[in-house]
Amino acid sequence: MARPREFDTTVVLDRAVDLFWRQGYEATSLADLTEHLGIGRASLYSCFGSKHGLYVRALQHYVETRDPSIIEILSRSGPVLPAVRTVLEAASNSPAIANDATPRGCLITNAAAECAADDASVRSWLEVSWSELETVLTSALVRARCQGEIGADKSPRSLARLLVVLLQGLQVMDRGGCGDARRRDAVDVALAALN
Repeated sequence: MARPREFDTTVVLDRAVDLFWRQGYEATSLADLTEHLGIGRASLYSCFGSKHGLYVRALQHYVETRDPSIIEILSRSGPVLPAVRTVLEAASNSPAIANDATPRGCLITNAAAECAADDASVRSWLEVSWSELETVLTSALVRARCQGEIGADKSPRSLARLLVVLLQGLQVMDRGGCGDARRRDAVDVALAALN
């Protein structure tokens, strides 16, 4: 008879997200995981199958718990472009890791840079995240066009794709410690392109 799980999977996934976000997939060892998560190797393998299985579940957890805040911001009634600015500025000013000056960037962006090329499981969660973001941005920009905030000749889907790419780029620049002025200028130019 199998022993009952002695840990909260949500707490473990939150901790895994934090560790993979700070260290990346390759740099995170099983010893790092068991220590940070507070579970043994046997429990890790039993619940997640492998380090890779845990990583994919952590990406899924991140997409399902972090992305909704963007959806909420972009779905508010009223003017759309200020909400888009809020999302872009948040992406260009992500919080630093506690007790560490290295910016966090975005777990999805980090995963794309580190291991997406040859990992179908990771790529599928990146696509889920980017597609959801594109859909929400497109919907918001359709509203913006109806409200006269952007020109009738503008394609909401094309503009949404531009913003998805910009958001990912902002996260990379943030992770690399790029200066605030460069990121602010990029946000300002992107918003000007919407008009």
